[in-house]
This record gives sequence, structure tokens and C-alpha cells, in this order.
Amino acid sequence: MAAPVAAEGAVVSAFRSVMMRVQHAAERSNSQLDRIRVVAVSKTKPVSMIRQLYDAGHRCFGENYVQEIVEKAPQLPQDIEWHFIGHLQSNKAKTLLGGVPHLAMVEGVDNQKVANHLDRVVSTLRRNPLKILVQVNTSGEASKSGIDPSNCVELAKHVKSCCPNLVFSGLMTIGRPDYTSTPENFQCLSKCRTDVCEALEMDEEQCELSMGMSRDFELAIEMGSTNVRIGSTIFGPREYTKKQE
Repeated sequence: MAAPVAAEGAVVSAFRSVMMRVQHAAERSNSQLDRIRVVAVSKTKPVSMIRQLYDAGHRCFGENYVQEIVEKAPQLPQDIEWHFIGHLQSNKAKTLLGGVPHLAMVEGVDNQKVANHLDRVVSTLRRNPLKILVQVNTSGEASKSGIDPSNCVELAKHVKSCCPNLVFSGLMTIGRPDYTSTPENFQCLSKCRTDVCEALEMDEEQCELSMGMSRDFELAIEMGSTNVRIGSTIFGPREYTKKQE
């Protein structure tokens, strides 16, 4: 029994270290710490690890696979702020929202079809409006999900005007896996926010920027991120023991 306890203690310690780094990055950039959300991404990790962070006071967790989040969420307290992160297939919208009634946000709406499906499912389930972030492909990789920066205003307008059960809350990006274009990705997303806010007549403070992960979250905060998604730096290397969907 000693090994699991030690591992879980390490997770809480790693999380506290991350929060200290977030605070320092906020100070360097004169950002308001209370406006920066840390999403602990628990992909492939057991419920017991999530519970340890919950017991330590954290409430915001993210998952990348529908299968995982619908399995984990019912086993944990209902006041967790769950985020689904990344590309969502439109035919899984009902499974996601039905399986996680208190889902707080989808970070990764990248086309009108997905937005429309989510809007209809929210209406059918008669749940509270769902916050969404439009995913932008800032790195230009054909293999990566996300709308082209030139089309993000159109998609944001669609969500705002045609999806009454969704709340357009901002933009997110992932960037290149080797981080070679990180500053350019962040600058691109910031420019997209300026364009979207001008088109929708929104205050930029009301439009979140979700950018930054384990290896670049400090730079992301310094460049204006309000939402960082941190997985392996908190939970350790991911364990892919079976195919996820």
C-alpha cells in the first residue's frame, strides 16, 4: 500500500509546484492570478489521482477522450469543473453531455457541425448553457484539428448567433508538438482574439485564451493565456495501455 500513497503524494507536490510557477509567471507579466485557470489534464490517469488533487483543494480537471471522462466523472464529486479538451466528433456529443451532466466547457469546437450538435444536445437534455472555446489551428499542420485563423471570426459568429444553448467563451490552440513555433502560435491566437472581439463587439477580457501545456505554460501566461492545460507535469508520463476513443 505504501507505493500508491507515495505516488499520490508526489502528484499533490507536483501540482503545488506548478501553481507556484503559475504565480511567478503571472507576476512577471503583471497578469491577475485569479484570472488564470489551471486545468489538470488527467488523461490515462486513475480516479484515485484526481481525488488526491480534489482533496488538496483543486476543482478543475480536463480529459481528452469521451470514453475516459464519462467513466471517471460519475466516480467523483459533482462540483468538479470538467473540461473536454480537443477535437470532438459530432456523433459523440450526446454521449459526452449525457455522461457528464455537469460538464463546464468544451475546449475544441472547430466547425459548425459540432457546434450545432452540441447546441441541440444541450437543448434536449435541458441542461444549463455550455461554455465552448473555438479551437484554432495556429501551427498550420494538416494533421491537426482546429479551424484556420482566417475563419475563426465566422465560427465564433455562428456560435454566438445560431447556438443559443452554447456560450462562446474564447479561443484555444495546441500548437506544434515539438514547441518549435510556440511564440508564433500564441501571437496568432492573440491576434484572432482581437479580430473576434472586434467583430462580436466583445471586451477582450470576456474572451478567454486557452494556450499553454506542461512544457510551455509559463510562456503562455506571459503572452496572455487565461487557461493552461497541464497534464504530465502534474500527473507524470501518460500510460497508454489500451486504445482510447
